[in-house]
Amino acid sequence: MDAPCRGRGFRSTAAVPRSARGVGDFAYVGSELDLFAQAVTWKSYFRSQLLPYLQGDVLEVGAGIGANARLLCGPAQQRWLCLEPDRTLAARIEAEGGLPPMCEVIAGTIEDLPADARFDAILYLDVLEHIEDDRKELTLAAAHLKTGGALIVLAPAWQWLFTPFDQAIGHYRRYSKASLREVVPHNLSEDRVRYLDSVGLFGSLGNKLVLRAAMPSLGQIRFWDRVLVPLSRRLDPLLGYRFGKSVLGVWRLPSYAGATRPKG
Repeated sequence: MDAPCRGRGFRSTAAVPRSARGVGDFAYVGSELDLFAQAVTWKSYFRSQLLPYLQGDVLEVGAGIGANARLLCGPAQQRWLCLEPDRTLAARIEAEGGLPPMCEVIAGTIEDLPADARFDAILYLDVLEHIEDDRKELTLAAAHLKTGGALIVLAPAWQWLFTPFDQAIGHYRRYSKASLREVVPHNLSEDRVRYLDSVGLFGSLGNKLVLRAAMPSLGQIRFWDRVLVPLSRRLDPLLGYRFGKSVLGVWRLPSYAGATRPKG
């Protein structure tokens, strides 16, 4: 096993606490993280969508068990900060290791960062739907972007697909492109907003209408990942990314004042 990810320090005029303020006894209610870590085809798909934006200094909010950081962190990044409010999960990331040396793990939230901390990319990968005040969260995140930096959100799509599974793992909502745009600060400029996994949408609809499962089985995850996701990866571009069971949005902090984002 690789050495735990300790990082090269977090460059700021104020230190980042390793025992962050405000975390308290927060404990993640979901139990799906290890299950979805098996979805390697899906992760490869969204990795291909994200890599062009992952340069320089990267902040991943809600890093969970570190599965996404292990997938995405590489030579293109100078620093990668895994920010995780659940102390147990944050400790697990460090204990299991396997991350490049430019990574650092902090138990905390966006509010625990030094005011002058700035990043080239800030990631919310299946995280924003777990945060009750999502508008405030993204406003706080935008304040930590460097000029030209990217705010990246990947989230479950369509409120009409909300199921007992969403409720069981602590989702407050699912998003459409419009509802996601509504909570993004208006000083950011939209780069792209698109749906992913068009075929998987029908699998989620089947679960809602027929199976009504509060948690998918490993077999269901493997079927989705090995059969449905490859089909989606081929079909989504042909369909213009017009629908899918996940929504991906990328916004940038422009270098000019008064930037607005597209409507609709």
